[in-house]
Amino acid sequence: MSPLTILRIEKLKTFGNVAGSDDHVTRNRETPNADPTKENVRLIGGEDDRALEEIVKEKISTLKHRPRHDAVLCTEMFLSASPEYFRPGDPSLSGQWSDSLMQQWALASRDWLSQNYGSKCVRAELHLDESTPHIHAYIVPLNEKTGRVSHDAMFGGRGGQGRIKLSKLQDSYAAALAPLGIERGVKGSKATHTKVKEYYQAVNSEPLTAVITNNQLAPAPFESASSYVARIQSDDQFQAINHQLADRAFMQERLSRAEQRARASEKERQRLEEIVRSLELKTQQLRDLALEDVAWELGLHHEEGKWKGHGHIINIDGPKFYDFAPDQQKGGCGAIDLVMHVNQCNLRQAVVWLHE
Repeated sequence: MSPLTILRIEKLKTFGNVAGSDDHVTRNRETPNADPTKENVRLIGGEDDRALEEIVKEKISTLKHRPRHDAVLCTEMFLSASPEYFRPGDPSLSGQWSDSLMQQWALASRDWLSQNYGSKCVRAELHLDESTPHIHAYIVPLNEKTGRVSHDAMFGGRGGQGRIKLSKLQDSYAAALAPLGIERGVKGSKATHTKVKEYYQAVNSEPLTAVITNNQLAPAPFESASSYVARIQSDDQFQAINHQLADRAFMQERLSRAEQRARASEKERQRLEEIVRSLELKTQQLRDLALEDVAWELGLHHEEGKWKGHGHIINIDGPKFYDFAPDQQKGGCGAIDLVMHVNQCNLRQAVVWLHE
């Protein structure tokens, strides 16, 4: 299965939300699924050590208008790729990856952020302390034309237009990663991303799982059960092993879900391809209908070598036609074009008319 792009966005509507997200990303807040022995990398904004909240406030202060009470002050974007890209040999090896592949993806993602958002992307943090490399990017959605912050103008709001903008955003990111062999997921897929709390549940579900795998964590002679549990739970080595095991189980579950979604997506793709082939065949059959027959069905009459009626003076030459009427002066090719021209309708309406 080819590796897929991962892109999610989250609205931060208060400075408290901004500060809370910043604490998580910079690891100022305890994160159970993070490996404290690994360092993260700041890809954008490394020259500014201020708190993210302060940077966002400064950006917004340059605008003419103060944000509305319900405005999105900052947009957090999550970027990654499926594990198949980072560890093609065995995607289930949580916490491991090819450094060269990771670096290529990180640089391509950083360049894409810079090209699309410029100085509006105030920070991008590459996380390497979890199971799979990923990037947290922060974008202040400034709208210079209106002098306001506008998440909807940049990323789309609710409804059809919002889905279209988000889909185009996914297309853009996938195009940037295409040279690396990373593809876009199925458009319109109903697959949802895994919640962070699911990981916490995995971490906490079996708190003593790792004890039996490490002799150094075995109980001391005559040690009481309560003191043993207290000692083990406070031991850094135990915590590291426990997180690793929980992370592996978590990734195996995600891999199983991904395989199920891939099988469902493949079936849906095959079904849609069959529908497209059928429609293409029917459309071509309709397009190849004799134009003289279609003209007659449209209510035109043949006179002096032309098909006339309804304000049209149409010359038909094989599959092509041209309207010589003074207010028309337009040509086309095929039966569908002729129906659209005479009936002043769209493609769908012309196909339905011909089918009937």
